Amino acid sequence: MGQFEQDTAVVKVDDGLYRGEVHEGWRVGEVPNGGYVLGIAGRVLRAALPHKDPLTVNAFFLSPTTLGPVDCRIDILRVGGSTSFAEVGMFQDDQLKVKVTAAYTDLENLQGESWTNVIRPEFPPWEACEPSPQKGIELRQRVELRLVSGKEVFTRREPDGSGVFDGWMQHRDATPPDVISLLMFADALPPPVFSVVGPVGWVPTIELTVQVRAHPSPGPIQARLETRHVSAGVLEEDGQYWDASGTLVALSRQTAKLRIPKPR
Repeated sequence: MGQFEQDTAVVKVDDGLYRGEVHEGWRVGEVPNGGYVLGIAGRVLRAALPHKDPLTVNAFFLSPTTLGPVDCRIDILRVGGSTSFAEVGMFQDDQLKVKVTAAYTDLENLQGESWTNVIRPEFPPWEACEPSPQKGIELRQRVELRLVSGKEVFTRREPDGSGVFDGWMQHRDATPPDVISLLMFADALPPPVFSVVGPVGWVPTIELTVQVRAHPSPGPIQARLETRHVSAGVLEEDGQYWDASGTLVALSRQTAKLRIPKPR
């Protein structure tokens, strides 16, 4: 069992109630990474539903979570032949912190046409890329990141104006990725708006949606995360994720706010 699986484990307490724990090692600043917290909800949904794979998972982050126990109350909305639907409320100190709505399926049973108009970007291989420093970010204790584009933002504090970060990611302990870990990887790259304004301020997530398309093969995850619009401090982040074999395994979109401290 890898570190991510251990740190997202949940136990059933009662009908409709599961309990997990938000662990150290996954924070950005003082706040646990939203994708990691979403992974805990993903475990609850897998435990409670007859279908075991996330198809689409949406989370609203009402308030920052903290380290410690988290109670997850699940409401199963519908169970169909190929898809189940449910909601999860994540509570700490009796306060609703995260609201999750999800559809689960069995990915290996999906059938139908496939098509894309996106050419997967060509990256240097994982072995040829240097680990990205980003010193002081606790999340890097758990997720190894190797940026392919935009790393000058952190090494020389030189934004390139692209609104894009490209890179590879894998568990620090090299555990092969699974579908639940894709929920976390979808929030593991730095905010691409930093490539426009520099690594200043913070970018809290308001809402995050992850669509899972396939079980990932062993090896690092190839990712592209981009922002096209910033409107009065509100921005979107669109992500595409391929496994080591080149298969598209997930897509993401999140709404966030850019918060730059005012000069004193």
